Amino acid sequence: MDLHHRSPEYNALLLAGPRFGPLKQVHARLIVAGHGLSLPLTTKLATLAVAAGAASYARLLAASHPAPDSFLFCTLTRAAAHRGLPAAALAFYRGLLAAALPFSSFAFTAVAKACADLSALRAGMAVHAHAILLGFGSDRFVQTALVVLYSKCGQLAVARKLFDAIRDRSVVAWNAMISGYEQNGLAERAIEVYKEMQMAGEAPDSATFVATLSACAQAGALDLGREVERRIVSERMDMNVFLGAALLNMYVRCGLVNKAREWFDRLQERNVVTWTSMIAGYGMHGHGHEAIKLFHLMRREGPPPNDVTFISVLSACAHAGLVSEGRDAFATMKSVYGLVPRAEHYCSMVDMYGRAGLLDDAMQFIRDSIPGEPGPEVWTAMLGACKMHKNFNLGVEVAERLIALEPENPSHRVLLSNIYALSGKMNHVEKVRNTMIKRRLKKQIGYSLIEIGGIAHLFRMGEKSHPQTRDIYQYLEELIHRITDAGYVPETDSVLHELEEEEREFALRYHGEKLAVAFGLMMSPGSTAPIRIIKNLRICGDCHLAIKYMSAVENREIIVRDKHRFHHFKDGKCSCQEYW
Repeated sequence: MDLHHRSPEYNALLLAGPRFGPLKQVHARLIVAGHGLSLPLTTKLATLAVAAGAASYARLLAASHPAPDSFLFCTLTRAAAHRGLPAAALAFYRGLLAAALPFSSFAFTAVAKACADLSALRAGMAVHAHAILLGFGSDRFVQTALVVLYSKCGQLAVARKLFDAIRDRSVVAWNAMISGYEQNGLAERAIEVYKEMQMAGEAPDSATFVATLSACAQAGALDLGREVERRIVSERMDMNVFLGAALLNMYVRCGLVNKAREWFDRLQERNVVTWTSMIAGYGMHGHGHEAIKLFHLMRREGPPPNDVTFISVLSACAHAGLVSEGRDAFATMKSVYGLVPRAEHYCSMVDMYGRAGLLDDAMQFIRDSIPGEPGPEVWTAMLGACKMHKNFNLGVEVAERLIALEPENPSHRVLLSNIYALSGKMNHVEKVRNTMIKRRLKKQIGYSLIEIGGIAHLFRMGEKSHPQTRDIYQYLEELIHRITDAGYVPETDSVLHELEEEEREFALRYHGEKLAVAFGLMMSPGSTAPIRIIKNLRICGDCHLAIKYMSAVENREIIVRDKHRFHHFKDGKCSCQEYW
């Protein structure tokens, strides 16, 4: 090997570097000089070819060598996995298998990474079995790569079992487990792992903070998000574009859009994701004018907007009643940026016209601008608009189209039932309800979360499992008396109409968000800090009305993040301006 390190051929390879053209010239030179079968030179040449993105050339080199060794295939597997060529890495691993050569832990680590990148669970399981068979099952590098694989493929129970078995966990293993939980919608579990990491004394890196901030954003865990921010600042971490975007997103999703903008303005490097996140953040909080202003700034100074940026812009316009701005953005998308609208763009346009009460324009847009048969999401937006503006005839027509498209989706039937009830067609309500019972279609169960002192408390409608249930209900009763004196009248239309009027009022009174607000107020007397609630479904009309009154009588800001957007209730008003 040393001989080749000093040879002119080896130097020529180093000089060519990962550039395919010069590498082919050096390869020809090797053959002419009689070094075509030199294994060290073939290994170096093939590795550089992979780095140049020419994996198929490297495979030909490896396959045509009469006596390849384990080092050649292991090196190529690793090079391909790290170069972002997972399919090639898998092919080199299979070459190693076919040649019946010895394996190394590096080969298993690389091929497990490749399977993770491909989300190839079955191939990954075969690699896992093979690693155990050859005695690499307890190698911590292989175990860590397998944790990444199973996490990415959503097999979190398997990932956790492997993770728990690693004796000396690296930061990579911790990060894989945190991001595995976060990316699969289990933010609370991700936060638990981050806290375990702290207890274990393992130093987090930038990727740890990105995954943890994403989990905080998902769970609305503002206290932990702020703690992570303090660590990033005190440790003077390099504020790369991923970390910046994660911080910004955490503040947006935890309801502090101004704090998110502070970070946005401080970032040295901003990509299309950062700009889009900030625009989407303004839209979610009902700041449509700020979203449009930032979009115009992006067009002047930032990267070109992509199709996701336009979804954020159109959604912001829909939630703020900015119809002409939304029309302009939709036209710009096609004429200036050559982007082809997707279902989400059409849906946002229908939503925008519908919320603004322009139901005829919305129907005309569906007829004239959407190619082919509109999808269920377009008709869902239209149905919401019909309900909002009490156009029951059109609402029934739209709901029936929706049910024909998605007969098993219970929420369409719930909306249809409400539309029938609002228009006084109670016999139709009964029919819809009977169909739902017959088909065993159940409405998704709603819940509301509030975090007090770093601990999340969950409330469902009529929740009685909380240790302070009696006090919460008593507090809520008093609160409802106070808001009733201030003018609140329950909106009983917000509940499925199989209930009697009195029962409906009772069901509304103990909705999860009301219980969560009551608990938050009860636990923080005299405080001026906002109450923050997260809801998994769209907030109902009655809770929206009640919380407006609660914000006035308690003189507290109450922030509710529902499935679609944020509602900032203050002094009896909501930031959504009834656009929700």
